[in-house]
Amino acid sequence: MVHVGRQPIYDRDGAVVAHELLFRAGATASTASRRDAHATARVLVAAFTEFGLDEVAGGRVCFINLTRDFLTGQLPLPFDCSQAVLEVLETTDVDEDVLAGVTALAEQGYTIALDDFVFGTSHERLLDIATYVKIDMLDADEATVRATVLNCRLHAHLQLIAERLETPEALDFAMSLGFEFFQGHVLGRPHVSSTVALAPSRLTRLRIMAALSVDDVDIDGLVDLVGQDAALSLRLLRATNAASFGLNRTVSSIRDAVVALGLTRLRQWVTLMLVADITEADPEQLSQLLIRARCCQLLAEAAALPGEPAYIGGLLSAVADLFGEPTDRVLNGVPLDQTLTDALLAGTGPLGEVLATVRAYTAPGAAPAAASVTEDPAALASLYLTAVRWANSTLSDLSAELRHPEPDPAPQRH
Repeated sequence: MVHVGRQPIYDRDGAVVAHELLFRAGATASTASRRDAHATARVLVAAFTEFGLDEVAGGRVCFINLTRDFLTGQLPLPFDCSQAVLEVLETTDVDEDVLAGVTALAEQGYTIALDDFVFGTSHERLLDIATYVKIDMLDADEATVRATVLNCRLHAHLQLIAERLETPEALDFAMSLGFEFFQGHVLGRPHVSSTVALAPSRLTRLRIMAALSVDDVDIDGLVDLVGQDAALSLRLLRATNAASFGLNRTVSSIRDAVVALGLTRLRQWVTLMLVADITEADPEQLSQLLIRARCCQLLAEAAALPGEPAYIGGLLSAVADLFGEPTDRVLNGVPLDQTLTDALLAGTGPLGEVLATVRAYTAPGAAPAAASVTEDPAALASLYLTAVRWANSTLSDLSAELRHPEPDPAPQRH
């Protein structure tokens, strides 16, 4: 399971205008257990590729805490500047590297917020760059808060957020000082959202990173590598739904997703997922996912249908069955071609028959397919065994590479 905390931010009329996304280790956690790069990466990956940003934020702006690694560009931000406000944590020392990094992010169009701001710290260097300043109101000295507000008002572009408002009195005080926005338990506590997530294969991610690192990227080989990682495939399909990519078409294959994202964005997502993920894929689960997807592909091709949409359909169908999730929830945030969506949700068309046939054959307890694209049980069994051999070979190759990684090539002499 993955978990993201979400705390609303209100305007002076009491309307929710934004949400702050927070790391949570569990569904019942009330506070963050860590505020490092890993925590930020998990929030980003979960919000954009597990839940889907629309589900988490409801179309509102998201505030996301960033650590030094993200602010200085050591870790990527694989989303558009319109999708989030970047919070500079109060624990971050704003040295020359951070100042340069935040300046560059602002020049790219990202909106900057200063968290828990107080005067007399290095964060004053960012006041001309920031749009929002958050001031901690919990047990705060009123004279200090007044002075901070007055000094911030010398920068006319700044908008102030009173945070950690715990009592009605604190809220009234913040209102009297003219704060534009308000956040705290007196208004709304963080809500933790949870969803299932596939465990990733780190080795596949590393191989993809290697494939992306060369000047002349082999798109066919890259698509094959992505297709071997069920979790990554699903996440990248969802990532193509982000408004930042300007994607005005649907996707029906992994190739479509790779092309839609572009190599730079794909490289950023894979890097971020490597940081975010902390568990290895369960080999048995991964095997069953790959077998279902490959079997759908082979059966579709045998029936003169496109193979890649069938592969994606088999993958998504298997994910839904694996976690006992409704298929429509699994499809949330995945901009699929309508034919593939109808095949998955309603079982319609030749592709729907392919998915239903393979599901009935591979999923224990699944209802038999009402119609089948093949009336030859032996032919289906042969396709299934071919898919099993392919999945076993794929996983075996990955395991062998993990045990005996290829040595780095000898350096070239010039």
